[in-house]
Amino acid sequence: METKKTLVLGASTNPARYSNMAIIKLVRHEQPVCAIGLRPGMVAGVEILTGKPALKQVHTITMYINPKRQPEYYDYLIDLKPKRVIFNPGTENPTFYEMLKKEGVEVDPACTLVLLASQQY
Repeated sequence: METKKTLVLGASTNPARYSNMAIIKLVRHEQPVCAIGLRPGMVAGVEILTGKPALKQVHTITMYINPKRQPEYYDYLIDLKPKRVIFNPGTENPTFYEMLKKEGVEVDPACTLVLLASQQY
């Protein structure tokens, strides 16, 4: 599997959260991971950052924040120049899809956990 630096947006230290499971699975699949959440913490050796940190060479962003909270991140995420953004169930946002597509970013309404489990990541 090709390595794709992935930003988990909406990261949580709560093991019941899908963002937490995604970080663990990405690490297990030897994918480089960075994470942004509301609160700092650690998951599977990955530091959860807060705010809008300067990140470089992010290939994939996997969304775990609902559409109402996404607008504050539009410019920040577009400026990271990702190759794709995965919209996990519950994060679908057609308005943001169009903005990303105009920037040449692949939009993937899918589940990161399913993509990893099925070798489609």
